Amino acid sequence: MAPGTQPAELAKWRQIRHNLAMARYATGSHTKHRLQYHLVWIPKYRKRVLRGKIVIRLKKLLYEACRMNKWWISEMAIQEDHLHIVVQVPPRYSVAEVVQIFKGGTSRVIRKEHPELEEYLWGESFWADAYFAETVGQVNE
Repeated sequence: MAPGTQPAELAKWRQIRHNLAMARYATGSHTKHRLQYHLVWIPKYRKRVLRGKIVIRLKKLLYEACRMNKWWISEMAIQEDHLHIVVQVPPRYSVAEVVQIFKGGTSRVIRKEHPELEEYLWGESFWADAYFAETVGQVNE
């Protein structure tokens, strides 16, 4: 124990640290969880179309999808030809469902609001079919 540190003060700081760590966890009726996924996907043909007003609208749509589904985006980075999201979701959602909701909803709106994209992205979809997913977390918590 450090000189001048009282056991009660130490216990207080341990409790604060514990509360902060636990605040990152969500609670269900029979669960305590923090399922985080790092997701990456690209526009069709990896075209460099994610810029300007499209990026602003895309961010709004992604955050709106999270609000509606009670998900949490902890990190997001949008490059011209791909995007990265770290999202926390409840255990009732599969990774495929999360990606489908994100890509499906944003594709419809972006293509409707930006018809000039037809020149680059023909067909029904704004996004390529594929995506990358990995779990994110630490064992030592």
